[in-house]
Amino acid sequence: MSLWERLLNSVTLTASSALSALIEAVRTKFEGDPETRRKVAFSVAVIALSAKMAKADGIVTMDEVDAFRRIFDFPESEAKNVARLYNLARQDIAGFESYAERLAAMCTSCDTNCAILEDVIDGLFHIAKADGLLHEKELAFLERVAEIFSIDELRFEQILARHVYVEGRDPYIVLGVSPNDDFSKIKARYRVLVSENHPDKLTARGIPEEFHALANDKMAALNAAYAAIEKERRAA
Repeated sequence: MSLWERLLNSVTLTASSALSALIEAVRTKFEGDPETRRKVAFSVAVIALSAKMAKADGIVTMDEVDAFRRIFDFPESEAKNVARLYNLARQDIAGFESYAERLAAMCTSCDTNCAILEDVIDGLFHIAKADGLLHEKELAFLERVAEIFSIDELRFEQILARHVYVEGRDPYIVLGVSPNDDFSKIKARYRVLVSENHPDKLTARGIPEEFHALANDKMAALNAAYAAIEKERRAA
């Protein structure tokens, strides 16, 4: 029996209580296996919250579905289980806020680096922007989830800057530094961010290998921001 079958078969899931039942199942089913619990919690969070976010603008596009599949490269044998969870989350009468609150509470109560919550936000951004447009309702959804996750406004702006590719995007915001900082300080900050977002670090905090496309996107944004600042400083 696969991990997903173990999870889905451990609870009776109905559209009226799917998300709350899943949170409890993740918390108890894998209580003696914290590493697996972290991986399952992250996967369920991205699936369930992306399903809720898909309702934010009222339209689920094929681009969004394809983006979901790219960042969650599950085996074909698990497609039915993932689709079942996704559809239940969309139908669940419970609001996304209730689910996000329970997820955040579970994170703070378990033995993991809760940077995983920021990784969830990254995954949701990846899906939201897949159709080439970040809808204002999707942005409001993401802002509210980040607030529930205790991700402050400045940190959220840094995450947003990594994902929203607009002309004149401030590379300093992407790295969380100031234009007034010495280049040595900026370089040190860049190295810390690169270390924090190395695929090995993501694995250690519970991000399944299926989601490591997120790390590649994040690293590309960090590298581009650092290169832009370095070019600017050399020119000056």
